[in-house]
Amino acid sequence: MATLRPILLVEDNPADVELTLAALNKTKLANEIVVARDGVEALDFIFAEGAFAERGGGHPAVVLLDLKLPKVDGLEVLERVKRHPKYRAIPIVMLTSSREESDIVRSYQFGVNSFVVKPVEFNQFFQAIRDLGVFWAVLNEPPPGDL
Repeated sequence: MATLRPILLVEDNPADVELTLAALNKTKLANEIVVARDGVEALDFIFAEGAFAERGGGHPAVVLLDLKLPKVDGLEVLERVKRHPKYRAIPIVMLTSSREESDIVRSYQFGVNSFVVKPVEFNQFFQAIRDLGVFWAVLNEPPPGDL
């Protein structure tokens, strides 16, 4: 049986973190959910550096990445990960409130796997997160190993 990979949630808004965790927990996924509150924490987790140097490696099943983050923004996190040959296969979903065309275009130029605008309505937000969790953690077939 394959080892379950964690889901990395990169979000600085405490209310969005709480809602996202509740929605993911409702799906009854067995994957660990790791929360990074800024872009530096996200990069440290992905690259197993800094506070996460001892985490043991292995790529996340998916990174749910907010666009507007402190320290290092979501686009820079995306660009750094997708630029690195060892990590570029990690699925990254931009999960943001932004509907700006330039954010969408730049995200896809940097290699985002999906761009999801957070629904404003509670039930729609909840369902969107549940669907994302099930798709990326259960249905999606990742490349073998940690490419």
